[in-house]
Amino acid sequence: MASVYSTLTYWLVSHPKIANFTWTEGETLGSTFFFVFFVVSLYLSATFILRYAMVSLPSLGPRILKPITAVHSLILCLLSLIMAVGCTLSITSAPTTRLFHAICFPVDVKPKGPVFFWAQVFYLSKILEFGDTILIILSKSFQRLSFLHVYHHATVLIMCFIWLRTRQSMFPVGIVTNSTVHVIMYGYYFMCAVGCKPRWKRLVTDFQVVQFVFGFGILALMFSEHYFGSGCSGIWGSYFTGVFNASLLALFFNFRSKNYVKKTKPEVIKLS
Repeated sequence: MASVYSTLTYWLVSHPKIANFTWTEGETLGSTFFFVFFVVSLYLSATFILRYAMVSLPSLGPRILKPITAVHSLILCLLSLIMAVGCTLSITSAPTTRLFHAICFPVDVKPKGPVFFWAQVFYLSKILEFGDTILIILSKSFQRLSFLHVYHHATVLIMCFIWLRTRQSMFPVGIVTNSTVHVIMYGYYFMCAVGCKPRWKRLVTDFQVVQFVFGFGILALMFSEHYFGSGCSGIWGSYFTGVFNASLLALFFNFRSKNYVKKTKPEVIKLS
C-alpha cells in the first residue's frame, strides 16, 4: 500500500513537470482573456448553428453515437479520477503547506506547483466537456439541450480561468469535489452507453446537490478567514464563483422540481 501511495505521489505530485509547473499569463496554454472569449464564443456559435442545422438532418443513430459516447464518457471519468487523486495528494503531501491553505491561500501565494498544475488540467478539461453538448445535438435529443446545460458549460470555463488568474482561494476543494462527482456521473453515462444502465440514477443528482451545499459552507469559512483573519488570495474571484454557483443551484432546483417531482423517470443533467 505504501508503494502504491509513493508511486502515485511521484507521478501526480513530485514529477518535475508537475512540481515545477508555473502558471504564467500570456505564456501558459489558454492563459489569456482572448483565448477564453474565443473558445466560449466558438462553443456558443457551434451549439446554436448545429442545433438548427440538425433539425433538417438525420441523427447519427445509436449504433454510431453509443460507442462515441462510451469513449467520451470513459475518458472524462478516468481524467476526473486522476484530477481528484492528484489534487488531493498535492494538498495533503506538501510538507510545508497547512491543510487550511486548500481553503485559503496566503495573499502572496504564487501560481506554481502541483495544485496549480491540476487547476490548469481541470480548466482545459472543461473544453473537452463541450463534447457533451455536441453528442446531445447529434442525437437530436433537443429536450436535453436546456439553458442550464449550455449556460453551465460556457460559464464554468470562465470561472476556471478566473481561479488561475486571481490565484483564487478554495479552488483545490472545488477541483476535488467536482472531479469526484464527475467520476460518478461519467461512470454512469459510460455504463448506459455500453448497455448496462445502473439503477442509481438519482444518486448522481443527489451528489450534485451535496456538492453545491458543501461548496457554500467552505466558501463561508474562506470569507471568515479573509475578513477576520490573515486574508485570502483571489477574493474577487471567489465572489464570481459564489454568484455563479448560486445561479446554478437556483436553476438546478428548478430543473429538479420539473424532473423529479412531476416525472417517474427523470433525466440526469450534467452539472459541475
